[in-house]
Amino acid sequence: MANEHSPLLVHGVYSMIGDAEDSRSGSAVTGEGSPKSNPRKLDTFFGVMVPTILSMFSIVLFLRTGFVMGHAGLLHGLLMLFVAYFIISLTILSICAISTNGAVEGGGAYFMISRSLGPEFGGSIGLMFYLAKVCACGVYVLGLVEAILDVFGKDPGSTVAQGLRVLPQGYWYTVLYASVVLLLCLVVCLVGAHIYAKASFIILLVVTVSLISIIISPLIVSPQRFNITHTYGKNHSVTVNPSYTGFNGTTLKNNLGPHYSLDYSTNTMMSFATVFAVMFTSCTGIMAGANMSGELKNPSVSIPKGTIIAVSYTFTVYLLLYLLLSSTCDRLLLINDYAVFQRVNVWPPFVTIGVYCASLSAAMCSMIGASRILHALALDKLFGLPLAPAAVTSSSGNPWVSVLYTWGLVQCTLFAGQLNVIAGIVTVFYLLAYAAVDLACLALEWASAPNFRPTFQFFSWHTCLLGIVSCVVMMFVINPVYSSASIVLLLLLLLILHYRSPTSSWGYISQALIFHQVRKYLLMLDSRKDHVKFWRPQVLLMVANPRSSCQLICFVNQLKKGGLYVLGHVQIGDLDVLPSDPVQPQYNFWLSLVDKLGVKAFVDLTLSPSVRQGTQHLLRITGLGGMKPNTLVLGFYDNCYPEDYFLQDPVFCEGDRGEGDNFGVDLPSLQAHFSPVRHAESPRTLQPEEYVSIILDAIKMGKNVCLARYFFQLPPESKGVTCKRGNDSMDTIDVWPTNLLSPDSASYADVCSLFLLQMACVLNMASRWRRARLRIFVCVESELGDQGWLAKEEQFRELLGKLRIRASIKIVAWDNVARMFRGEGSERQKVSEEFLCAVNALLREHSSTAAVRFLYLPHPPSSSELSQQYLMQLDALTRDLGPALLIHGVTPVTCTEL
Repeated sequence: MANEHSPLLVHGVYSMIGDAEDSRSGSAVTGEGSPKSNPRKLDTFFGVMVPTILSMFSIVLFLRTGFVMGHAGLLHGLLMLFVAYFIISLTILSICAISTNGAVEGGGAYFMISRSLGPEFGGSIGLMFYLAKVCACGVYVLGLVEAILDVFGKDPGSTVAQGLRVLPQGYWYTVLYASVVLLLCLVVCLVGAHIYAKASFIILLVVTVSLISIIISPLIVSPQRFNITHTYGKNHSVTVNPSYTGFNGTTLKNNLGPHYSLDYSTNTMMSFATVFAVMFTSCTGIMAGANMSGELKNPSVSIPKGTIIAVSYTFTVYLLLYLLLSSTCDRLLLINDYAVFQRVNVWPPFVTIGVYCASLSAAMCSMIGASRILHALALDKLFGLPLAPAAVTSSSGNPWVSVLYTWGLVQCTLFAGQLNVIAGIVTVFYLLAYAAVDLACLALEWASAPNFRPTFQFFSWHTCLLGIVSCVVMMFVINPVYSSASIVLLLLLLLILHYRSPTSSWGYISQALIFHQVRKYLLMLDSRKDHVKFWRPQVLLMVANPRSSCQLICFVNQLKKGGLYVLGHVQIGDLDVLPSDPVQPQYNFWLSLVDKLGVKAFVDLTLSPSVRQGTQHLLRITGLGGMKPNTLVLGFYDNCYPEDYFLQDPVFCEGDRGEGDNFGVDLPSLQAHFSPVRHAESPRTLQPEEYVSIILDAIKMGKNVCLARYFFQLPPESKGVTCKRGNDSMDTIDVWPTNLLSPDSASYADVCSLFLLQMACVLNMASRWRRARLRIFVCVESELGDQGWLAKEEQFRELLGKLRIRASIKIVAWDNVARMFRGEGSERQKVSEEFLCAVNALLREHSSTAAVRFLYLPHPPSSSELSQQYLMQLDALTRDLGPALLIHGVTPVTCTEL
């Protein structure tokens, strides 16, 4: 079987000795068994902890911590911090569980979600997560530009450069500077992730030194006041005089409560939601290590360990800085200066360098992580041609095309111009991605699959569900519009992928969940509680060769009315003399046939010494619990040579013959599997006696029986769709509820006649037959003179009214036909050839334009010696009649009660 990482990743087995290699990036084994260069070089510290810490610090640590404290105050700020870390902690538990349940390859969070939830959810959520990383990269770049302009930008109220302030400011200048910074990130990412990973450690050291300087500064820097001027528009400026007080109890008391006011960068009023959206961008880096999964030596160990340590470290740092700021800076300073750490530092360049390094590092980390997700999406071919170029890699394995894709999209986000503008979008996208990870873990847990055995045990379905609810609630708290739009986009992507129907062998969590629930419902479906009011057809259709039966398969699909529908086939053979079971390999071909025909049917195949025994097996064991066949449908037994449906339907002769259905079945192999239709030299495997015995067996087992004849005449392109015939405006469904082979036993209200009416009514309710007219033919003898047939007609109309069946009743006088059945003196005779021809002529006279006819099937003879005669009578009765269904019902199916 193919490696699990071929397109759409088919199943694979990993070595228990060495590290699993990502074959999607081209790793292979040479002829002598020595592996090629392994792209997996990063350990827990460099591959997970460092990028996660840097991503979570980024620009929020240096440029928005004061902003959060100024608007929210210490109490609301701590609430935001605890809520944010509570949400990401729940998600981290899910990440750890999934990442320790098997080999994690390139693509990080996308890989874990897609392999857990299947291609539709995996692809759509993976693309959403990619967009989140793109927007986050834009946030970090804009934050870096903001920090640069804070030091080197000209005073907004002055046109003359002062000292280092030489860079002009304005919207387009901001976009220009951000584009230059992004170009620098692009160059680094094109060189490769390993260089960034090595440089990131140095960046972490620089950031750590900056943090130490921030923490010790209140012990050194004395209290002071500042003059800060903000320009709103061209002619309006505001100057404030905030102060730095050092550690002060009054300052702490004043900063406890919230004071949401105007944000000087966006000129908009802040609230809990908008401040939380900005603050939460500091928590969007928890998957930075997971996104590097393709470069990790042991991702199943490194991702949980590194992520938990990194998040614990960042939480401690943020908590310490919140307490530090609220105790030393008055609210006016916090609100009016994003770079408050720089103003009150013992040596401001410490903070400046830290901001630059952290922002640049986070931007590059986001770009690298996003490009890896896009590369994984392209390799899996979920979105087809638009993402196909992103699968290209350099000789060293760097996906440079996906890096270029990412660079182009990030460039588009830079036109927002302000960090706070796109912070809400980033937060909503990340919350949606986190909810998806929790959903993946929850689904795996609820599915109770035996192979879900993560080595990380500190999670449960409660934590997963709580994580999902928390993420969704916070999404709508932050921005209902962005949240609704992101969910709509997610659903749209789901529909696109579902329409494309990508088939994979990753495993579908939906199948596991369906299995888990269906088993419970089948146990609840108690056959002892069946009631005639809720009866529906549950059909077993025996198919000898689908080449000649496809029209009938499609017709019965319309007849099932939401009931069980099983295609049965008996292969003649004895397992005792065979080396293996020949039936099991055939299921894929039959299931592919079902897909091609678009019918909702199960397939059940069996191996048996005879067709009769095989049919008995299927009638007994097909289905489960309360879902078992109650009706057997057989093709008609005659001497006609069937036509090959595969040569008529464009689906089987004009399809794409080059590609299979991802289950190993393409069109040529499907055609080759099913043998040609029977011809003059083909021996018949089923004798008349055995065929009649099958009918008798089914009746003995309490099953209704239907014999279908001439259904190959239904046009392949319609499969039952109403179409114009002759002068009729629409097709008709004709029902003959009389036992035409026994005129004296005519009854319109016995079990079999009522079953005919029910089946015709069911067909008339199907979507393809809804416009057809239902006609019921009542055969009467008008020469009796007692006018009793008028009373019978009235009774029949009353019965139809009680059964809520809309149909027109046609009275057919068949005195001459009935006279042929009886001899002189009204004595009963055997059914003669003359009588059969007369009945056949009567049927063709009245039902020649019908789309399908429902006829009464007489009880088969108990003696096998009469089987041939029985079939000859049925053949004469329906000869040249067109599509006809001969039905023998043995179970009550109609109900007049409410």
